[in-house]
Amino acid sequence: MEIQLSTPALLFPAISLLLLAYTNRFLALAAVIRGLHQTFRNNPEQTLYLRQIDQLRRRVKLTQSMQAFGVLSLLLCTLSMFALFGGSRLGGNALFSLSLISMVVSLALSLAEIYSSTDALDLQLSDMQSDSQRADRGAS
Repeated sequence: MEIQLSTPALLFPAISLLLLAYTNRFLALAAVIRGLHQTFRNNPEQTLYLRQIDQLRRRVKLTQSMQAFGVLSLLLCTLSMFALFGGSRLGGNALFSLSLISMVVSLALSLAEIYSSTDALDLQLSDMQSDSQRADRGAS
């Protein structure tokens, strides 16, 4: 299959929006970590915090990898356009293929981060539920 110079350009808006979404996720995650840090300083004995720290550390690494593969996808897409512009159809096709693979990896990591964030929320809900059950037993 032969691609035109305009084909890789079609990915630019999609990749840009993905990177914006990833940046927003990162900023939200940073805010959660800063809030947890403050809460942990006030009450460091809570074992829930240690489990949350592990979850947050995993999510930060996933987000970093998502962003890296997203940027790599954009870079490869740009290089693909340069190759096609320079007349190298084979190089352009190869770089565009690698760009698509990088985007797929980025999206897969994003899915893993979504599941990880869901696990983190479940951890919070479990903690609240166990506190509620302890309070009910104490009232009896």
